[in-house]
Amino acid sequence: MRKWGVVISAFYALILFALFLPGYILLAQDEFHGWPGFLRDLKEGYASWQLWILLGILLACQALLLFLSVDTSQKRLRPRTHILISVALGALLTAILTTGVISSLAFAIRGDKLFDFAIFWMLIFWGGLWLLWSLVFYLYFRDSSEVVTRIISWLLRGSILELLVAVPCHVIVRRRHDCSAPVVTSFGILTGIAIMLLSFGPSVLFLYKKRLDAYAQRSSP
Repeated sequence: MRKWGVVISAFYALILFALFLPGYILLAQDEFHGWPGFLRDLKEGYASWQLWILLGILLACQALLLFLSVDTSQKRLRPRTHILISVALGALLTAILTTGVISSLAFAIRGDKLFDFAIFWMLIFWGGLWLLWSLVFYLYFRDSSEVVTRIISWLLRGSILELLVAVPCHVIVRRRHDCSAPVVTSFGILTGIAIMLLSFGPSVLFLYKKRLDAYAQRSSP
């Protein structure tokens, strides 16, 4: 199972590196300006440290959710450290989704006017959401032995919800010919897709493990 986790993480990294930035550039631009300009934007984007921080967060969360397990079956001391790690990871990704949804709606309603204060307050808002979702997840999952699998299901549903919101908002700002608002809605779309793909990796592996455990129970006397 651990080997399959490495394979899934590597495949997810390949998808992120190959598709995230090109997709963002194509969505955020008003129109395609030719391959030379597109390749120049790719070069500048891959040289940006902000991109590598975001990709690093997504890859680290993918790997930790795959290899992290919480076991309360022995009924000893509660694994608070493991639960807090799982909760922090799930809250971090859920905060990204929530920020994408709310910012897409805000820019669809107000347009480019929000860029006067968006960057600073968006970071503050995102941090506050992280703390809020951490508290919600901890209170909800603290007595559960299936923390990771339940968080994955929440992330999958949340990413679908974000896409249902961000895509129409992107169409609105496009038709309104806003200058900078498509940058935010494009980010919402791409993060929704990225976290959806992230959720598929652990969910498939855990489903496979559950099936193997069921076979083992049937074969035992």
